[in-house]
Amino acid sequence: MQDDKNLSEIQIEDQKIIQNKELNIWEALIPVIALIVMLAYNVYIFGDDALSGSNQFVLILGGAVAAIVGFKNKVSYKVMIEEVAENIKSTAGAILILLMVGALAGTWLISGIIPSMIYYGLQILNPTIFLAACLIICAVISIATGSSWTTAATVGIALIGIGEALGISLGMTAGAVLSGAYFGDKMSPMSDTTNLAPAMAGTDLFTHIRYMAYTTVPTIIVTLIVFIILGFTQNATGNADTQQMITDINKAFNISPLLFLVPIIVVILIMKKTPPLIALLAGTILGGIFALIFQPQVVAQIAGVDKLDFNSAYKGIMTAITVKTSVATENEVLKDLFTAGGMAKMLGTIWLILCAMIFGGVMDAIGALAKISSFLLNLFDSVFGLFASTVATCIGLNFTASDQYLALVVPGKMYAKAYKDKGLAPENLSRTLEDSGTVTSVLIPWNTCGAYHSGVLGVPVVDYAFYAIFNWLSPFMTLLFAAFRIKIKQLTTK
Repeated sequence: MQDDKNLSEIQIEDQKIIQNKELNIWEALIPVIALIVMLAYNVYIFGDDALSGSNQFVLILGGAVAAIVGFKNKVSYKVMIEEVAENIKSTAGAILILLMVGALAGTWLISGIIPSMIYYGLQILNPTIFLAACLIICAVISIATGSSWTTAATVGIALIGIGEALGISLGMTAGAVLSGAYFGDKMSPMSDTTNLAPAMAGTDLFTHIRYMAYTTVPTIIVTLIVFIILGFTQNATGNADTQQMITDINKAFNISPLLFLVPIIVVILIMKKTPPLIALLAGTILGGIFALIFQPQVVAQIAGVDKLDFNSAYKGIMTAITVKTSVATENEVLKDLFTAGGMAKMLGTIWLILCAMIFGGVMDAIGALAKISSFLLNLFDSVFGLFASTVATCIGLNFTASDQYLALVVPGKMYAKAYKDKGLAPENLSRTLEDSGTVTSVLIPWNTCGAYHSGVLGVPVVDYAFYAIFNWLSPFMTLLFAAFRIKIKQLTTK
């Protein structure tokens, strides 16, 4: 999701599951339990401010607990640091994309691209259909691009703005955006996780997508129905209340449908399999150029001058790319929508990812991830138990390793033989990996996906998690199919 397909291929080749025979299951669980307790207490003390820094340090403390367990079981400091370094290295692409998303949001604000999306969106989308429309729009874009990350960074940001203007809960809007984005990401042959899951399980891409549709389509239908029902609970007069906002947007920016050329070009680049980082950089540069063409008065305001010249234009664009910028408006509701954080806004999210990789790297180095996975694998003997242990392992790895790739790679490698021994076709495993590994990553604040989407959309994970219905319903759907033996393909006919 967060990077191009080559990253996944590298990770498949290089990923090693570290075993440690010295470690028992209770020792492997000590860091996990310690982390849960510390995070719970930290959130109790700091509330919504926990992600401002204290949670990050708690993740480091969790890594320290894991390191103590590792020292006791003859794992050297050098091995742990090397594994942490590998984990951090694997997030390099995600970190660069985060920085570029911050830059893109800055130029797309001052160029009028995001305000134009909000302007037209307020006229087309009323509160009743808005949430369902978010779901469908993001699903289509994500299928086309193969990336939930790109979807959130482009139309997702605009939809959050429209939802806020309509007076709809940010958590609801973000939940609808992510439900659609992850449905499209799962079902797109261009998605790296959709390529990674069948590669790990031992099946081919299109067999995997067809088989995954059995659980994924009912899940998205249920999700859509819920958002349609939620839409009827919204204020039906919200559209009339936005007329002043539409007027004030027009006062602050030169609104034009030509501004949509930039996001269209970015989407086309992604569809042409351009690496996301390059596509986002192109979108950032084009946003800056369009700002000078369509909104010279806004660039001048950001630069603090009355008349633009080359130097002040450079200063205005670079300010929007790098740090917090605000476009002047007398409308109180629009003040937040007319503010962008630039690359600097993403530094807190990057900090969170780095600390999560420390905890995940030490857990992997001491053999705790492999031990917990093996324990879950041996816990059940039935077919349903095998599916349940796969789901638990994927979610557990999203929680402990803080990376969705590891949540696919580790169980994929460890469970492939178990599925074969049960006479189950490999697409059963690949589907379960995606239904529980890919989609639940966004529900965990310190996972790379949760941190990314929370940072990009500006909505805390705790606010949108309940409304990300597709994401938390998917593992239940795959377990329901397993429990009633629905579409559980056998290797051979018995």
